Amino acid sequence: MNLPAPGIIWASLPVPALMLDGEDRTIEINPAAELFLNMSARSLKGQPLFEKLAIDAPLEEVFARVRQNRSALFVNDVDVGTGERAPVQCNLQCAPVGEDPETVLLLISPREIAGRLGRAMNVKTAARSAIGMAEMLAHEIKNPLAGITGAAQLLSMGLPKEDQELTDLIVAETRRILKLLEQVEQFGNLRPPQLKPVNIHDVLDRARKSALVGFAAHMEVVEDYDPSLPPTLADGDQLLQVFLNLLKNAAQATKGAPGTIRLHTFYDMSLRLRRPDGQDQSLPLQVEVIDDGPGIPPEIAEVMFDPFVSGRENGTGLGLALVSKIISDHGGWISSDSVPGRTVFRISLPIAPREAQTTMERE
Repeated sequence: MNLPAPGIIWASLPVPALMLDGEDRTIEINPAAELFLNMSARSLKGQPLFEKLAIDAPLEEVFARVRQNRSALFVNDVDVGTGERAPVQCNLQCAPVGEDPETVLLLISPREIAGRLGRAMNVKTAARSAIGMAEMLAHEIKNPLAGITGAAQLLSMGLPKEDQELTDLIVAETRRILKLLEQVEQFGNLRPPQLKPVNIHDVLDRARKSALVGFAAHMEVVEDYDPSLPPTLADGDQLLQVFLNLLKNAAQATKGAPGTIRLHTFYDMSLRLRRPDGQDQSLPLQVEVIDDGPGIPPEIAEVMFDPFVSGRENGTGLGLALVSKIISDHGGWISSDSVPGRTVFRISLPIAPREAQTTMERE
């Protein structure tokens, strides 16, 4: 069996890794660490680690114990930041390397991505089963509900006006249930995306205009765009559905009170995902939908992208699940960060291949 060379293994590590000498200066940095830290290997090489990184842990003591005992140590829930990016909570692993007693290896595992990926794997089968069961029930329930609606309308014709309120209630509630069932069927029957180069700002503009004449009429929508962003590879209609859902959530969060939604686009090379074929996928195109509402209830923050989870009374719990499914089908990533007064939904998407962009320009 032919084993890959050590250099290839180092470059292929999916987590940020740095090799340090006895004075805690960087000897080597792998590509994943360059992306995560937004720093080049050249700028870090030979530099003291603690002059480049802000790490909220007594790592000098950890390194000393690793060198003395020649064994690995783990440090969990540590904030790691740089002058270029805000701190990110990570798990750290430090281990001795080779024969040199002074050389140590530092592995940085961002918790936000690892946690969501792990949880997503655990709930994936259960969620699929829940949606399948809901689709079957939706199909079976819709016909009887239509019969109940018709019967209530017929009854109302022979009732005095004061009693018609009851039949009107039956009709209204059955129609609400039918609408929910249609959403369940839409979720399960979502077609695969038809991918082609798409200008993100064109889609955002369509979503913004539609929102302002409808559900977001009471909101101010502010555009904060990076006009240099290249096209992404996406299904424009499905991407529009994603942005409309996020805008609707932001608008509804204020419960009718005025508020502000900020649409922010920018370029960030720090995120890469592992595709099903084992290759790394860079997701540099970032879209953020930011609102100044009350925030996401803490009890649903970890599960809000799962089907049937909602923070609103009478909410279906399918809007964010549909958003997550569409972005996942596009090979992208969605995350959120929420505190009272500021909620951010961030979508990360790939760049359209150069040959596809050329075709787009010709058309």
